Order: sequence, then C-alpha cells, then structure tokens
Amino acid sequence: MKTLIGGAIAAVAGLIGLTIWFPAFLQLLAGAIPITLLLGGGLAIYLGFDELKDTWKKNDDEDVVENSEDSSKYKQEIDELKKEIETLKTEKA
Repeated sequence: MKTLIGGAIAAVAGLIGLTIWFPAFLQLLAGAIPITLLLGGGLAIYLGFDELKDTWKKNDDEDVVENSEDSSKYKQEIDELKKEIETLKTEKA
C-alpha cells in the first residue's frame, strides 16, 4: 500500500515537473528529471497494484485450502474404493 501511494505521488510530481519544465525538456538534463519521476511512479503504481492482487489472492487461497482438504478426503475415499474393488475381483476369480 505504501508503494502505491508513493508511486502515485511520484507520478503526479513527475507530471507537474514535466509541464513546468517543458521548454527545458528539450534539453536532456532538465527533461530527464520529470520523465524519471513519471516512469518511477508508474513502476511503483504497478508494483502497488501487484501487491494488492497478492493480498486479494491470499483471501482466495484460504477458500482453496478448505477445498483442498475436501479433495484429500475424496482422494482417500477413492483409494479405499479401489482397494475394495481389487479385493472383490480377487475373491470372484
């Protein structure tokens, strides 16, 4: 969350700097400062959204863990039924 806020501030500062220093933007030194802030802020915003997605997925994974417990129970039941089928086949033969 801190990354997202910091990135948004940096992007806004970069955009403001780009508009204020537009004539100097044609010069490499003055133009490099705002574009660096803008790109760095965009990267920070991207990383912030990625961090938010991870927290959202974390909540979804808790549901998956509950389902995986059910699936392990079903797998165990299937294995028991397979063993029972094999014993019935051997008894019948």
